[in-house]
Amino acid sequence: MEKQTLLLEHNYRPAKNPAGNPPVIIMLHGFGSDENDLFSFASELPEKYSIISLKAPIRLEPYGNAWYNIYFDNSQGKFSDDEQAIASREIVSKCIDEIVDKYKVDSKNVTLLGFSQGTILSFAIALSYPEKVKNVVGLSGYINEAILKEGYEKNDFTNLKIYTSHGNVDQVIPVEWARKTEPFLKKLNIDCTYSEFPVGHGVAPQNFYGLKAWLEKY
Repeated sequence: MEKQTLLLEHNYRPAKNPAGNPPVIIMLHGFGSDENDLFSFASELPEKYSIISLKAPIRLEPYGNAWYNIYFDNSQGKFSDDEQAIASREIVSKCIDEIVDKYKVDSKNVTLLGFSQGTILSFAIALSYPEKVKNVVGLSGYINEAILKEGYEKNDFTNLKIYTSHGNVDQVIPVEWARKTEPFLKKLNIDCTYSEFPVGHGVAPQNFYGLKAWLEKY
């Protein structure tokens, strides 16, 4: 019987000249986007990494995908479907294992790179399963405590490092939410670098150079 696969649709760029199992960057796009979005700058990232850009499982109309739905109503305003977010957390967690197995990458050197909703999910995966993730690059997101695995605070975060950044005029996710990330992580003794840039809900060129420099260090 063929082994069931949970690996989501994805784009793949192999590492160049890897000696042994290369490190891997797994990209998680934002709400309403797809696997081609973040992958568009894969060529700008260090060649020592294999790069996988995953496509979120929830199809949106008329186009795009999401890791979980965001609802808009008059009584509660904008709110997220945390049950769907937890389901996606589990799917991506299992995808990490499949990526390690299929592409022969280093299980001890997995970086999650997310944007917006993809960042929120990346934080949830890394805090829930730190044994699977070495680094997180979180762009324009925040920590949603409601989608962290119960008991996460007892995990061993010794090897986890996080780079996170935000636009200080972000009109989608308030910068005040992002500013809570660093103190939250420091309480857990997690190595965290936080940066702000004078942009909205996007990645400034200097932001990109900053995350590249950070990646080179780790």
